[in-house]
Amino acid sequence: MRLSWYWPPSSSKITLSNNWHGVTLDLQRAIAFAERRIRPFVRCTPLDESIALSQLGGDAVYLKAENLQITGSFKLRGAFNKLLSLTPDELQRGVVVASSGNHGAAVAYALRRLGATGIVFVPEHAAPTKVEAIRRLGAEVRLHGADSVVAELAARVFAAETGKVYISPYNDWDIITGQGTVGAEIARDLPGVQTVYVTVGGGGLVGGIGAFFKGNARAYARRPVRIVGCLPANSPVMWESVRAGQVVTRESLPTLSDGSAGGIETDAITLGLCQSVVDDWILVEESEIADAVRLVAETQHQLIEGAAGVAVAAYRKDAQRGQHQKVAIVLCGANIDLGVLKKIL
Repeated sequence: MRLSWYWPPSSSKITLSNNWHGVTLDLQRAIAFAERRIRPFVRCTPLDESIALSQLGGDAVYLKAENLQITGSFKLRGAFNKLLSLTPDELQRGVVVASSGNHGAAVAYALRRLGATGIVFVPEHAAPTKVEAIRRLGAEVRLHGADSVVAELAARVFAAETGKVYISPYNDWDIITGQGTVGAEIARDLPGVQTVYVTVGGGGLVGGIGAFFKGNARAYARRPVRIVGCLPANSPVMWESVRAGQVVTRESLPTLSDGSAGGIETDAITLGLCQSVVDDWILVEESEIADAVRLVAETQHQLIEGAAGVAVAAYRKDAQRGQHQKVAIVLCGANIDLGVLKKIL
């Protein structure tokens, strides 16, 4: 299989093959361009030391605060990178997205900035706080299906029927390279980083971050960066798909990590990418996610959602921690429902 996408119109075409080392190298270059393209629109978020986690874990632990990103999650990076790649005509026709919440809010905000419109398909179980945020930002919301992957299919069909552009939350190279800019910022702010913990849903964030570090092989040849994929045990779809060598279908149980829950599309390009760039996988229980959310609130005085708590919980559970390493944990979002937060606290 050969995959391709285009840099800006003035640049040459990049061809991606199923040689994943070559893919990650090409993606690393595209991430560098994406960082320049989205810089006027997104925050370069802080990378703060966590003294509490450093003392608990035995490493130098830093938290990449994407919970402080505009719209409250990393998703804004991919949203702007994708929308800025569209032609004026495509933007004018409008876009369609599917989202459990954060991707929809990010696209809605970006569309507002760019003077365009969009429709967001959201699974029926989506957090009310996230759905309201999408509406507040000006996008139309359509509730559809009990799982994210069902909403994604409906959104794709609707986009094809109406001539609008469909924007996947993860199954798109522009989205992946936009999310990969998180990795570029970590590398710049924490030279010598050795391990990065990333929550995994559809795989766009971990795929982009992993591609940045694995594609930059020369810079990290002597000390490769270990990428750890972190998932809730109640919805470990990507982990099970990687183990099976193909996308698997399974029912997700309720989880505090609603932002990463649900199925993935059968043709997801992120599956092969995750197989290539993720070194280890850690699954965490609901009680561990809740403990992590409380820990960050108590020690960093920051609000994070369940999906961000997954990565913190995974670090605390990792048998390989405590080796005096430089560690980065990505706090992927802050958009937690107040009712859920009350129960956790």
